[in-house]
Amino acid sequence: MAVSDIVKQYEDEQGNVYYKMKTHDIEVQAAQNSGLAPVITYFMGEKEITDDIRSLRFSPRPPSSYIQDYNEFQTMLYAKEQRAINELYEQMSIKPKNMSSGKQILWSFFVIVIAMLPLLVAIWWYN
Repeated sequence: MAVSDIVKQYEDEQGNVYYKMKTHDIEVQAAQNSGLAPVITYFMGEKEITDDIRSLRFSPRPPSSYIQDYNEFQTMLYAKEQRAINELYEQMSIKPKNMSSGKQILWSFFVIVIAMLPLLVAIWWYN
């Protein structure tokens, strides 16, 4: 019996009822719409399960108290969330990719110089 789209109820031979996560194969996507915080969306296959994840996480009863594999699920989900956020910030970054650390330091220096150039020209102009 399925309790929700992500939690399934099981019953053993003695009639004890327990709950497990339906699957650990969840895709996490991060997107920047507006504001400072990214929007994280969860998918199981083609179906969006963001509301199910949120209702499970913010339920009054702690999910780890009745779902057997919830801690492993939460650890996996946290790692996928961090990976999705890091990929989003890498896409938005102007930092050059595939450069050695020395070249990245030079790149940062020239970006600072270019940003300061209008200020330096204004100082030179008024002197």
